[in-house]
Amino acid sequence: MTSSTSLSLRFSPPPHTLLPSKPRRSLVVASSQTAPPTVEADRLEPRVELRDGFFILKEKFRKGINPQEKVKIESEPMKLFMENGIEELAKKSMEEIDSQKLTKEDIDVRLKWLGLFHRRKHQYGKFMMRLKLPNGVTTSAQTRYLASVIRKYGEDGCADVTTRQNWQIRGVVLPDVPEILKGLASVGLTSIQSGMDNVRNAVGNPIAGIDPDEIVDTRPYLNLLSQFITANSRGNPDFSNLPRKWNVCVVGSHDLYEHPHINDLAYMPANKDGRFGFNLLVGGFFSAKRCEEAIPLDAWVPADDVVPLCKAVLEAFRDLGNRGNRQKCRMMWLIDELGIEGFRAEVEKRMPSGKLERESPEELVNKTWERRDYFGVHPQKQEGLSYIGLHVPVGRLQADDMDELARLADTYGSGELRLTVEQNIIIPNVETSKTQALLQEPFLKNRFSPEPSILMKGLVACTGNQFCGQAIIETKINAIKVAEEVERLVAVTKPVRMHWTGCPNTCGQVQVADIGFMGCLTRGENGKAVEGADVYVGGRIGSDSHIGEIYKKGVPMTDLVPLVAEILVKEFGAVPRVREENED
Repeated sequence: MTSSTSLSLRFSPPPHTLLPSKPRRSLVVASSQTAPPTVEADRLEPRVELRDGFFILKEKFRKGINPQEKVKIESEPMKLFMENGIEELAKKSMEEIDSQKLTKEDIDVRLKWLGLFHRRKHQYGKFMMRLKLPNGVTTSAQTRYLASVIRKYGEDGCADVTTRQNWQIRGVVLPDVPEILKGLASVGLTSIQSGMDNVRNAVGNPIAGIDPDEIVDTRPYLNLLSQFITANSRGNPDFSNLPRKWNVCVVGSHDLYEHPHINDLAYMPANKDGRFGFNLLVGGFFSAKRCEEAIPLDAWVPADDVVPLCKAVLEAFRDLGNRGNRQKCRMMWLIDELGIEGFRAEVEKRMPSGKLERESPEELVNKTWERRDYFGVHPQKQEGLSYIGLHVPVGRLQADDMDELARLADTYGSGELRLTVEQNIIIPNVETSKTQALLQEPFLKNRFSPEPSILMKGLVACTGNQFCGQAIIETKINAIKVAEEVERLVAVTKPVRMHWTGCPNTCGQVQVADIGFMGCLTRGENGKAVEGADVYVGGRIGSDSHIGEIYKKGVPMTDLVPLVAEILVKEFGAVPRVREENED
């Protein structure tokens, strides 16, 4: 097995690839800079230095830094894990912790490096825990263990499938954390470096390795990337002090299930001179103040250089990224400042060879491909096996649900489950002769249907204000309620993706939805403040991706159903139910 820190990898080319018949345009259009920016030489001095095994911001660059950077300087967050600081912290009462600035910052900020998010506003003393799950692949044993953790927390304990293809569990209390971390390790899971200024979960094709039409199996690449970034789950301080969070995906499907255009780094499969590798997109991100699609780096790497390239990009971002206004610390702001060629040069000089090849025209993603639906039963590339896609309403599960999924994976499949960025679950490796028996399971007859309605299929929602202190509105219940009520008003004949996010941080990715809802406070009929949403329309995923635009601001929650029905009729060809019944 190649070690996590090895930069000499060897991959075979995919067994078959679809070559485009003619040159195709890039996935997204590069930002339009009229001229390269002028960058002074001293701007390219690294802003961090290695001190006692950890990267820390140099004193000369500390003027005007944001509060989170000050927290990192005052005490290294990774020591809570790498030097077992969590053991002592977990022994303290919340009153004792809150009485000291350092320990209060530990539970509210630094524990995010361990994947632990204190819900101070709505669930004081309770934590959400985010797991690493490269490519969204998990096992029945892992699922059962997570179920056992949340079950003990009663109504506060639940799990969510996230928009980055991983698990989040809720209700965790601090005294339990050391044992939970040991339990995670025993089933091959980790939560390390899954929050704050770290690399988030590495995303890939949810049907990688079983997809008859895949370009390349993304699992080996994402496993290696995740192992490298976390030093095989031991913690990797080389990349734990980034200026801001950072997202990566490897594309293996023509369907672009991986959503490359909203990642800081996306690997796009491409051949070059008879070699298999990847073109690179950089800089995609969402934030409260700005949302941008990724742009071409004009670079190609062979498959063996997936990890070295990631290392070089991360080092450039770590060394040079902005650490002032948190709204201007994502990697695209650095790309803007240096220019795409200037940023490329910084990446290139950090490559082991000091060289970076230019982009290849031999892209392997078929840009005219019609995105496939993964719900229901589908044949795998392995003869006699099928996978079954199940709908998980807005990604929320209870302990019993997780145990039942684990049982189904063991009984009918290979004990494996796949999570998707749309917050759903796939059971792979089911003997085709057993699919009908699986479809008859009571679990699939209720909430977790393999045949959800059209609007339910594309429904995504962030945590909402039930648990998240930043959310302005409740999202998950409202998302389901609005979808169900709208389906009673209109008949929809083609997929429509509806995303909900509770606040402008847009964890629910409303800008890439056909119809998006961003929580806000607005005025009701009596002039009083009520929960509402800014409504977005026109976002797209896939090869013709683009970001949606505001359709109507400040819509009260009570007015959303008729508005959404109107949008579906005007923009998506839906038919009012009354008219449909009359025609029948």
